[in-house]
Amino acid sequence: MAETPGIPKGTRDFSPEILEKRNYIFDIIKSVFKKYGYKQLETPALENLSTLTGKYGDEGDKLLFKIINSGDFLKNVTDSQLIQRNIPVNLISEKGLRYDLTVPFARYVVQHQNDITFPFKRFQIQPVWRADRPQKGRYREFYQCDADIIGSRSLINEFEIVQMIDEVFSELNLSVTIKINNRKLLAGIAERMGYPEKLTDITVAIDKLDKIGYENVFAELKQSGIDEQSLKLLEPILNLNGRFEDQLQCLEKFIGETESGLIGIVEIEKLFSYLKRAQFKNKIELDLTLARGLNYYTGAIFEVVSDEFKIGSICGGGRYDDLTGIFGLKNVSGVGISFGADRIFDVLDNLNRFPEHSFSNVKLMFVNFGEQEELYCLPVLKLLRENNINSEIYPENDKMKKQMKYADSNKIPFVALAGENEMKEQKFTLKNMKNGEQNLVTVKELLLIMSELK
Repeated sequence: MAETPGIPKGTRDFSPEILEKRNYIFDIIKSVFKKYGYKQLETPALENLSTLTGKYGDEGDKLLFKIINSGDFLKNVTDSQLIQRNIPVNLISEKGLRYDLTVPFARYVVQHQNDITFPFKRFQIQPVWRADRPQKGRYREFYQCDADIIGSRSLINEFEIVQMIDEVFSELNLSVTIKINNRKLLAGIAERMGYPEKLTDITVAIDKLDKIGYENVFAELKQSGIDEQSLKLLEPILNLNGRFEDQLQCLEKFIGETESGLIGIVEIEKLFSYLKRAQFKNKIELDLTLARGLNYYTGAIFEVVSDEFKIGSICGGGRYDDLTGIFGLKNVSGVGISFGADRIFDVLDNLNRFPEHSFSNVKLMFVNFGEQEELYCLPVLKLLRENNINSEIYPENDKMKKQMKYADSNKIPFVALAGENEMKEQKFTLKNMKNGEQNLVTVKELLLIMSELK
């Protein structure tokens, strides 16, 4: 019995119709990236494990997909035999699938530093892989759309990233909230609580606030050794809402005397002073519960959520002051953003926000009535294509009903028919598939009508 075909959980096939919609998202994101001076880059799907491990925290490391070395090293060897032999992991697996696009980018910058002019702006749209439990809005293979600028500490870069976020979601016709925080503020909070060495534990726990709630976050922090009195200090600061000026005033009182907190306050105040000088279509807010669990963030952090459809973060990023330092290039600061294309797709799809007209790739189909009619249509088909009008001819002389069904299923807006009478007059009958209207047109008129559709 033949095996039933299938694909791994957390991965998907993309039909032509779905790819048209995905490309609609990618094209908008690309156009905004290019408008702000970012250039496209690609890196391999595989990276050395030494490049990936230790860059995402303990939880991130657990989600790395490791690739078994090629060759017959494991041939006829059971798992228990591997354990008994105490064989080092690097002899079994030296490579892994990339977890995100930022760490490979840092590796690229260090490897090619002599060929790069700083500050260096790049964008990258490629798949990444995480060994996570598949669920709604969470996949094992998914695309990220990243833009990073490295080699500049200016907060103008953060300001422009917020502008790019606003522009992308405005063009996608989505209403979102752009949440902003600063890891230095979180470091100041950890200092004020008396646990500066537990910053990672605190940020990892806070990052789960939306998913598990205050009680579970505080229970997790207790387990990590933070006392009750310190947790009481944390609670009001996590509930700090309202006007930015009021939030800032409370922060100054709470962490203004801590070293990290003071720097964080200066940075967040300057960034919001830039933001006030521009107009935005989407809501922007300071959110002190925003932590973003990745260890490499050191300054401003961003996260975007849909106001219309609950699915979690659909975009995120932040400032990293020394990511390249782990590869030997010290003190090169960068800041970046990543758009979650798969979640954005789900939001657009659920809200029915994809524009219909964008996904009819072919504008015109010639109906096939037979050999003579084919010879009559083919030169005109060539002319249309030379004028960049997507068009095709039905390949067989099938029943008219079958050919029309093909055009309808593929959302082709017009069909051209040429029988004996049309060929005598050197014309075509042009049928509008949406309203059924038919007109007799010359080749010149046909070309003009199709050109206006583009």
